[in-house]
Amino acid sequence: MGELHHRRNLYAVIPAGGSGTRLWPASRKGQPKFLLPLPGPRSMLQTTIDRLAPLLPYSNMYVVTGSAHAVAVARQLPELPEGNIVVEPAPRGTGPAIGLGAALIARREPDAVMGSFAADHYVAEPERFRAAVLAAVQAAEQGYLVTIGIKPTYPETGYGYIRCGRPLLERDGLVIHEVEEFKEKPDRQTAEAYLQSGRYLWNASMFVWRASTLLEAMRRLLPEVYQALEQIAGIWGEPGYEEKLAELWTQLPEITIDHGIMERAERVAVVPADFGWTDLGDWHSLGELLGASDGATIAVGCSVIAEDTESTLVYGSGRTVVTLGVRNLVIVDTEDVVLVCDRSRAQDVRRIVRRLEEEGRLPLI
Repeated sequence: MGELHHRRNLYAVIPAGGSGTRLWPASRKGQPKFLLPLPGPRSMLQTTIDRLAPLLPYSNMYVVTGSAHAVAVARQLPELPEGNIVVEPAPRGTGPAIGLGAALIARREPDAVMGSFAADHYVAEPERFRAAVLAAVQAAEQGYLVTIGIKPTYPETGYGYIRCGRPLLERDGLVIHEVEEFKEKPDRQTAEAYLQSGRYLWNASMFVWRASTLLEAMRRLLPEVYQALEQIAGIWGEPGYEEKLAELWTQLPEITIDHGIMERAERVAVVPADFGWTDLGDWHSLGELLGASDGATIAVGCSVIAEDTESTLVYGSGRTVVTLGVRNLVIVDTEDVVLVCDRSRAQDVRRIVRRLEEEGRLPLI
């Protein structure tokens, strides 16, 4: 795919928020997950932009981020016009963030189709990802709110699920289905049943729709958010708009696009796809991606001298790390903190972050 495949009326909104507490201490409030080179060499945000670039021009991409990260985002994405980095005054979840992107895009092009893609997900096969996006665009052009669902490969309990209904359309071998229901994160037994049924997909929170279709759904389902976003979009870029933005934004509820819109809307469709997706939610999943589960020891950002060491992931900040006689560890070496944990406890790293917050040790988070 290349320049010829750019679609003039296709836009993208990339919510870039959160700090990724399970990837602490590399991921911090001041240096969140999406700015890190995981798995590298470019950051997760940069690779998100890279895989969209064959489909649409940089001028059609918007990144919605917090004021603390706006400068770093701009530095990492010099190809984006300055006005396409949208700064939200405070975190309010993906609902207001994506809704604001839709309102700005609709002002610019009323018939625009837009996708929303998180800044901190990993995709192994970008071409298959782009094929799924184009299939979703076809359904979006028929008025559907479309999500891209990932075919599950194991009974994951950390993701939400989507139940497929009847087939609606087909494009390039991808069959688009009606969505019957969104399901919350299941327990292990339920996840195994979902996997065996063949009717359920992982919810990766990747969405495609006409901007006008989303705004109409927000008008019906989240009227307070819709009204505020319309006001904000109406004065965007005018003198003094930042003050009005801050005033209206702080009054908005914190809500995700999944709970606020997708789980309650009508005419929702899903594209089942498989392109090697993971949200790289913790150190163990990064180790699996890089091959540290097959006995190897993997180094990211540093050199390692490993003696009698197995299945260990070392993430560093330049200096050499030496291991001797250890198994199944995560070692993260940063300027002010060293984390050593068993890979089976990777999900529990967020507990350390909570403890640091309770103890008031804010510089470490």
